Amino acid sequence: MASKHFVKLTANFERNLEEIEEFLLEADAPQAFDALLDELTDTVIPNLERFPGMGRLFFERPTRSVEASNGVDRLKRKLKTIAKDGEIREYVMSHYMALYARIDTTIYLLSIRHHRQLSFDFESLWPA
Repeated sequence: MASKHFVKLTANFERNLEEIEEFLLEADAPQAFDALLDELTDTVIPNLERFPGMGRLFFERPTRSVEASNGVDRLKRKLKTIAKDGEIREYVMSHYMALYARIDTTIYLLSIRHHRQLSFDFESLWPA
């Protein structure tokens, strides 16, 4: 059996959760945030611990603009400086998508966004 991976939350991921919580509290939907936390702790994290390669490879996603292509190239270079064999994957949830890095036996939850949000802030993931 494959070894269990360890899942760690990055500061950016925690900031994303705080923003989601604030938005849902203002929308008078605190139960939606509780459901998100339940999904993360009961499903997402255990799945990633056992099956870290289950998410779609982020860099296989087609880029549709020069700006996106340049951003992906920068992100690839930054990842290579951290870990030559690291990869970035997407985990699709019921209402959210999480971006995570798989480096050796550690999974780093990088960002989480609602499906209606359009992009990830790559610059804040690994500041220069």
